[in-house]
Order: sequence, then C-alpha cells, then structure tokens
Amino acid sequence: MTQATQVISKFSANLRFADLPSPIQNSLIHFALDYFRVASIGERMEWSEWGRNYAKGTAGKGSSPVLFSDVLYDPVSASFINTLYAGSLDADDVHVGAMLHPGCIMFSTGLAIGQARHQSGAEVLAAIAAGYEAMIRLALCIQPSHFGRGFQSTSTMGVFGAAVTAAKLIFPGAAGEKSIAASLGIAASFAGGLTQFYHSGSTVKRLHAAQAASSGTKAALLVESGFTGPHDIFEGKDGFARAYADAVDYSLLENDLGKIFRIAEVAVKPHACSARVLSAIEASTEILSQSAFDSSEIESIYLGIPKVIQGRLTTNHPADLQAAQMSAPFAVALSLLRKSTNSNFSLGVDDFVRGLQNPELMRVTQLVKCELDDEVEKTSSEESVSAKLIVTLKNGQKLSAFVVSPKGSIARPFTLEDHIARAESELISRLPESRLHQLIDAIVALPTMSDVAQLGQLIKAT
Repeated sequence: MTQATQVISKFSANLRFADLPSPIQNSLIHFALDYFRVASIGERMEWSEWGRNYAKGTAGKGSSPVLFSDVLYDPVSASFINTLYAGSLDADDVHVGAMLHPGCIMFSTGLAIGQARHQSGAEVLAAIAAGYEAMIRLALCIQPSHFGRGFQSTSTMGVFGAAVTAAKLIFPGAAGEKSIAASLGIAASFAGGLTQFYHSGSTVKRLHAAQAASSGTKAALLVESGFTGPHDIFEGKDGFARAYADAVDYSLLENDLGKIFRIAEVAVKPHACSARVLSAIEASTEILSQSAFDSSEIESIYLGIPKVIQGRLTTNHPADLQAAQMSAPFAVALSLLRKSTNSNFSLGVDDFVRGLQNPELMRVTQLVKCELDDEVEKTSSEESVSAKLIVTLKNGQKLSAFVVSPKGSIARPFTLEDHIARAESELISRLPESRLHQLIDAIVALPTMSDVAQLGQLIKAT
C-alpha cells in the first residue's frame, strides 16, 4: 500500500522555494496579490464582524497580525480570522478538479506562523507551495466520491494543507519530515465540512476555510508541544481515505510529485461565485454583446451543463446569498440584467445581495432551464467547466454562446499586470497611495524578503 502520509511529508520537508519552476514561483506571487485583494473585500462583510466578535472572547494575545488592523493574535486565531476574510466570499483561487480553494488557507496559515517567527519570504512561500500541493493532490486521490458523499473539500482537505504549511515552518528542513507527518495525523481528526448548505442555505460555508486553516495550524502547534498523530493517517486501515471516500487513487498523489506541480492548475476567479458557473456568466456577456434586449423580451433560457454541477449548482430558487452564489441560473440572470458587455466586468457579493432583492431578476432566474449537454460534458475538465447558453426572445430570435474556459482559468489566466491592477483597485480604498505602492512592490518581491513581518506593517490599519 502506498504510504501516502509519508510521501507527502517527505516531499514537503525537502521542498525549497529555489526548487520550484519559475512559472510556479510567479504563480505564487499572483496568488498572493489576489489573496490580499479578496481578503480586503471580505473584511467588510457582515460575517467577518461576527468572526471578530467571536475572536474577542476566544483569541489569545500573540505576534500574528490580523489583516488591515493593529490587532495581534495567537497564530491559530489569526489564521482563522484572515482566512475568514479571504475564504468566505467565493471569490478566492480554486482548483476545479480537486473541488477546493487552497490560497486563502495557505497564505493565512503561512503568514500567521511566518510573521510571528520572523521568517523569510522564501521560507514562507516554500511552505505555502507545499501546502497547496498536499491539499490538491490528496483531494484528487479521493474525488469525486468524497464530494459525492457530501463533504466540502476546502474544509476537509484544507486541514492537511494548513498542517503542512504550518509544520514546515515550525520544523524547517528535511529533519521536519516526521513532525509534518505527525501534524497530518492530528489534523485529520479535525477534518470536517458538509455540503448540506447547498440544499438548506445558511452561512456555515463562510466558516469552512477558516476552520480548516485554524485547525491545521493548531495541529502543527500541538506537535510542537509534544503531541503525536498516526504516521499513516491518510492511507491507514481506519484512516482518512477509508472514512471519507468510496474510492481512492494514490497514483494521483505520487505521479510526478516534485516534477509537475498541480499548483499550475489553480485558477483565479473574476466573479464572487462558484468556479463552475464562471463560463455561464461569460456566455451571458457574449450574448449581450450580440444584441440589445430587455429582460421582458426573454421567452426562455437554455443552459447546457455537465453532470458534475447538476443538482448542486442548478437551483432556480436560491434561498439566501450563499445559495445565490452557488446557483448557475441566478448567475445567468444576474449577468443578463446587469447588461454589461465589458468582458472585464466583475460580479461582487453586493451584486448578488441586490439581485436577491430584485423581483424581475428572480423571475428571469426561473426561466433558466439547466440541461445536461454532451458537448459541455466533453469539453469540461479538471481545469474548468464549460457552458452553453441559448436565450430565445419572444420574437423568435435565438442568441447563443459557448464558453469552454472562462477568464482566470488555466487556459486564459490573468497576467501579473492584471493582478496588480485588481489588487490596487481594491486596496486603494484602505491605504495611502504611497503605502499601497510599497505593499504591491513588497508582495512582488516576497521571495527576497528577509522577514515577512514587514508585510504586516505595510498592510495594517492607517
């Protein structure tokens, strides 16, 4: 049997930033820029205030900064709050095939430990890269049955990624292999996260990434304090894979590990919604560019989908904001009524909130009929989900669009210049222009930074 826990622990312990191919090094900088951008938006959300209220009564004093503030917490609490900011909007980076969001967890965990211990940018980025790779590869081993059983893998698999990132920083170098394995062994007992919210609504998904980051961080700190976990927790007789999945393929963990990085398959979102509906939004924009029409002129809307989103992302009656962000019909209606033909436009959480209050948009949402489509099924992949959209007007005119890979996907990635522009457009509302430019320059130069605590100084409250 493959010793999966040992394989990922050895790989993680030995990984150095200098070992990463230059495209992966560049991607980590892109993801860092996107992380701070999304976290800035998330900090203003209502549920982030709930999180801060919770932390006031539970967090310990420490040296780990909370983003956009002067608050210093213990690393478990800081990783929780910062991941809540960055991972609760459905706007953070995503690996479609593994069905998870790694960046919000890994950057929050890496910075919580790295800033408190004054570690270098290269050290922190290597730990973050190891966490990305562990989280993605372990998830791929058990998907799609893991998701089919009702688990939300950002939460369940995020504890592994966070544990690797935190443990690699706490126990640096090749000698840390056993401690990383022990951290994984403890982290597995903290893994949880169910997808009932797809059906019943609620705000619990806002917490999933945050609990994963804090639990993985805690696991590594518990090992530092003396606790141990099973060295074979993932593959063991009564381990994680057996408990959380119906099937497992360990080749997806081992194949080309250290040679090909699955980080390269991580996409960045242009909109605050499920990654699997991004193509549908872009198809709506393409249709609007073909002809101007009013929503009252729409007779019907056909949305061709792959099987993977059927039932989970196809509701015509979203019960709340979270459900709206997970609804392909709602996203299509929101895009059509917004009437933007600018391919660079972005749907934010506020757009979804207003949409739920718009009776006409809710009516159009009910006109969207999702049907399995062979062409969409064939062109969807682990990297992105395709969409075919046909809008039929009452005068008989049919407008159609087919999108295989949306903007931000691996096939059509944002450039460094795109990421800088997107980050600046958000962060300028928080920081003086001079400090904003200092921060952007510091993020781009993160691999050469001697102490990542410098970031905390640049991004704290004015």
